Amino acid sequence: MTTKLNATAKSLSAARLHTTLAVTAIVASAATIAPPPAVAKDKLLLKTPIAFATALPGLGSPIPRVAKQIKLMSGGTLRMKVYEPGKLVPPFEILGAVSSGKINSGYTTSGYWAGKIPAAPLFSAVPFGPEAGEYMAWLYYGNGLKLYQEMYDQAGYNVHVIPCAIIAPETSGWFATEINSPDDLKGLKMRFFGLGGKVMQKLGVATSLLPGGEIFPALEKGAIDATEFSMPAIDARLGFHKLVKFNYFPGWHQQATVFEVLINKDVWNGASAQHKAILENACKASMADSFAEGEAIQHAAMIKNVEKHGVQIKTWNDDMLATFQKTWNEVAEEEAKNDAFFAKVLADLNSFREGYQVWKTNAFLPRQ
Repeated sequence: MTTKLNATAKSLSAARLHTTLAVTAIVASAATIAPPPAVAKDKLLLKTPIAFATALPGLGSPIPRVAKQIKLMSGGTLRMKVYEPGKLVPPFEILGAVSSGKINSGYTTSGYWAGKIPAAPLFSAVPFGPEAGEYMAWLYYGNGLKLYQEMYDQAGYNVHVIPCAIIAPETSGWFATEINSPDDLKGLKMRFFGLGGKVMQKLGVATSLLPGGEIFPALEKGAIDATEFSMPAIDARLGFHKLVKFNYFPGWHQQATVFEVLINKDVWNGASAQHKAILENACKASMADSFAEGEAIQHAAMIKNVEKHGVQIKTWNDDMLATFQKTWNEVAEEEAKNDAFFAKVLADLNSFREGYQVWKTNAFLPRQ
């Protein structure tokens, strides 16, 4: 009896061994023939000149992070090489260079194209316009993104646009003297961006639009008397506090500012679905990241400006803010009359904002 049991046990053990070996062989074979995880076969290198130095936090700093993320997300098949301002293409030439195919991508802001496309500033910053959350809501869940691409298409530019960073309010400007009334603005020479610049022009200011790296020399040489550029932590890197000491708030002209990645449309159309999804989602993540970065670092810069640099933080009085808003309404009406697409975008944005106001006034705590 014992001999029979031992023989049976040996037989079962041998059977189990054969079964185990067979399963192992099947698994190994399956592993050999199974396709690898889906990765785009074609490699794409985006050579990307940028309009803002990567050393500027929240402004230029987002794009190297996007470059790092798309490489990781694609397994290396999608890469972005970032070129500092002026190294490959001058900042104000990025749109034309991407459209023509001279370069295949660029990082900039649409407000720089106001002279070419009147509606372009509406997709970068709007005086007395939406804050970051509202702006993103319109872009992603209103008609904003659709109109953004339509703007470039109808203007004849061969580009695909992706919003890729956003910052919260900027300062309203740096001045050598106090500004207490609209009369104090008359005759000033000032660097000013976007639609806010048209407001200042109507108030007697001679405005010019300079890239960030050219502003300090212009102030130093007296080519301009005053400037606005960005948020306190960004302006600190450019050294405005060394030359002008009156820093005004709130930034009525730019309550939020959007930055874009432009990709040559032929390159975009030829890209894989995976690469497109990676770019879109990396940029959407960058919108949240750049907003958070900007919000985190401003107070320290403001405190340092006051305590170490002798800067005076000033707040526009009610009369000045009312003057800016009244003048902006005049500018908006004029621009809409002069350009049908500007009128279309502004009407859509204003309609969205009217609806959003129901939520905003009921949901958020009052400021001050």
